[in-house]
Amino acid sequence: MTAGPSGVIAQTIQLALAPVFVLVAIGNIMNILTTRLGRIVDRSRTLQKLHAETTGTDHDVVVIELRYVDRRIHLIGRALLLLVLSGLAIGVTVGSLFIGEMAQLETRNVTGITFFVAIALLMVALVNLLLETRIAASSLRLPQELLELEREI
Repeated sequence: MTAGPSGVIAQTIQLALAPVFVLVAIGNIMNILTTRLGRIVDRSRTLQKLHAETTGTDHDVVVIELRYVDRRIHLIGRALLLLVLSGLAIGVTVGSLFIGEMAQLETRNVTGITFFVAIALLMVALVNLLLETRIAASSLRLPQELLELEREI
C-alpha cells in the first residue's frame, strides 16, 4: 500500500526535520559569533586609539594585542562564512528532499552529499570558533604576580 500525495509530503517533512534542526543550531552559533565579533571590534577600536597615544613598551603591548584581535576577527569571519555556506547546503538538502518526492526523482545522492557537506562545513566553522576562543584565552592570561599565589586566602 503506497501513501497518497499528502502522506508523501508528511514523510518528506519528517525527513527534513533533522536538517532543519541543524539549521537552527547554525543560526544560534552565528548569533554567538556575531556577538563575539562585536565585542572584538569594540576592543580593536579602543586599541587603535591607544596605538596613536602610546610609545615604548606600552606601544608594543598594544601592537601585540592588536595582532591577537586581528587574528580573532579573521577566524570569526571565516567561521561565519563557513556557517552561511553550511546553512545554504542545508537548504539545498531540504530542497532536494522535496523536489525528489514531488517530481518522483532519485535525489538520495544529492541529498546525502549536501547534508555531508553542510555538516563538514559546520565542523570546520566550530574548529575556527575553538581557535578563536583559544587565542582569546591565551591573550587574556592574568600575570602570575596579580594572583598572589604565595598567599593563602
